[in-house]
Amino acid sequence: MTQPSDIAYFTEAASVETVNDRVSDMADARLKIVMNSLVRHLHAFVKDVELTQDEWGVAVDFLTRTGQICDGNRQEFILLSDVLGVSMLVDAINNRRPSGATENTVLGPFHVDGVPEYEMGANITQQGGRETCRFEGQVTDLDGTPIKGARIDVWSDSEDGFYDVQQPDIQPRHNNRGVFTTGPDGRYWFDGIKPVSYPIPDDGPVGQMLGHLGRHPYRPAHMHFIVSADGHETVTTHTFVAGDDYLTSDAVFGVKKTLIADFEPVTNGETLWRSRYDFVLTRKEGGAGDAD
Repeated sequence: MTQPSDIAYFTEAASVETVNDRVSDMADARLKIVMNSLVRHLHAFVKDVELTQDEWGVAVDFLTRTGQICDGNRQEFILLSDVLGVSMLVDAINNRRPSGATENTVLGPFHVDGVPEYEMGANITQQGGRETCRFEGQVTDLDGTPIKGARIDVWSDSEDGFYDVQQPDIQPRHNNRGVFTTGPDGRYWFDGIKPVSYPIPDDGPVGQMLGHLGRHPYRPAHMHFIVSADGHETVTTHTFVAGDDYLTSDAVFGVKKTLIADFEPVTNGETLWRSRYDFVLTRKEGGAGDAD
């Protein structure tokens, strides 16, 4: 009769080996790698802090309430991932780029499809916006060659710190949103408003957690961009308002130093502010691109 191995029965010392040994060799290879590592790190954490049963009960209750508040319009688990820096870490690992290329940051929950495509120079603000701003710059590759036909999808909050989808009865649909396409010189310019900082939803379990940790829920002011072009890697990013109070304490860790943009006051201009930011795209492996 075959005797069971030493790890067939659970012990504190060999907990990781016992759990991971139960994973079948028939399991998907990548799933096995991920789950083995998850168990290893999770058990190490529990042992490191010597988690009490009461603390584990609090954790289970927190996760339960996090799931219960989720619905078609709100994803509290993504918010949890954001405030723990996991969303940004996953994004960074999957969007490594050479020096000089524009860096990614989180997409955020307020992007929508079907946004109007405007002629270059149009105003994307349909309602409100006293602090008007001209956004401008150029899209190039790493060699500085302008990229023709780059698609620039932009969106921002209102002057009150809300996106149009958060206030469907107050803001017009697609307020502060637009899509533009660059010409042969790769330049873009459009008018909007100077964004303002705003809090992430903090009325749920994640907000309560931030409060217990002594953390605020605010994001620094930013304009969203998705810049794409044939033959090039798509950049999903923000430009952040230089000097914002929350640049070094963004609740979701989305700020990278290279994404901070100057917003300069304009005298006797069409807008009160101007912000220039150039986007540098990397070519897809084996792709020729559409640069002219």
